[in-house]
Amino acid sequence: MLSPVQEKLLEMLKWFHEYCKENHLQYYVVGGTMLGAVRHGGFIPWDDDVDVVLPRPDYERLLSELQGKKGKYLLETFALGNKDYFYAYAKLYDTGTTFTEKARRICRRGIYIDIFPLDGVGATEAERDKNFKRFDRINMFLMTRTCAIMRRRGLAKNIAIVISRMIPSFLLDDHKLLRKVDAVAASFGYEDSKYVGNLMGVYRKKEIMEKKIFGQPTEYPFEDIVVNGVERYEEFLTNLYGDWRQLPPEEKRVSLHDYLELDLKRSWMDV
Repeated sequence: MLSPVQEKLLEMLKWFHEYCKENHLQYYVVGGTMLGAVRHGGFIPWDDDVDVVLPRPDYERLLSELQGKKGKYLLETFALGNKDYFYAYAKLYDTGTTFTEKARRICRRGIYIDIFPLDGVGATEAERDKNFKRFDRINMFLMTRTCAIMRRRGLAKNIAIVISRMIPSFLLDDHKLLRKVDAVAASFGYEDSKYVGNLMGVYRKKEIMEKKIFGQPTEYPFEDIVVNGVERYEEFLTNLYGDWRQLPPEEKRVSLHDYLELDLKRSWMDV
């Protein structure tokens, strides 16, 4: 049985799939959403988010078509200039809900789907490694500026966050940093790359794979709808998770979201 949050996300994912199909946009579900599609036929029971990627050309076209247009769903990126938005990728919000996560920078919006660009990283292993290092230095610094201190992150990462926070905003414009992260990710070139990846994903270098693993978007059953996933799911999931068929221990079967506020019947826009 789905949770109320999962039901909302499923509605959003159905709409998104149909929109992309009608507008000839390629996308793939990734991360836990792809794992859930293959291992569970839908949501991982304890999971409550949805991650998708679009090849950079399709991602840019999606933004040009949908960004900032208000309706049942709203697509947002840092390019809209909202001072409380600190993500280098896009989010699609349900405008009839209110959702706030625990973070250093509070962003009060609605239930959302994370939408990432799938970027080229290079034509050779040497290019891949060089380009990823260049991107990762900037992106990890951005993360220390925007994320919350959490026990599960470990001492070293939390110390890095504390040190980064000591740099005042008037000396370092975080929105300029967001633009730089996106620009560097987009600079490597998707079409000519053998290696591609969701550079902004939580698994960092593990997210980079040969383009042929993503292949053609392939339909998978997901609850009572279908979604597009990667063509070679075995290689994709093994690269991210190792033995992905093995369920985690019960104590780790929990949501990674830390809610400060959740209201599925009230819009954040009405407050």
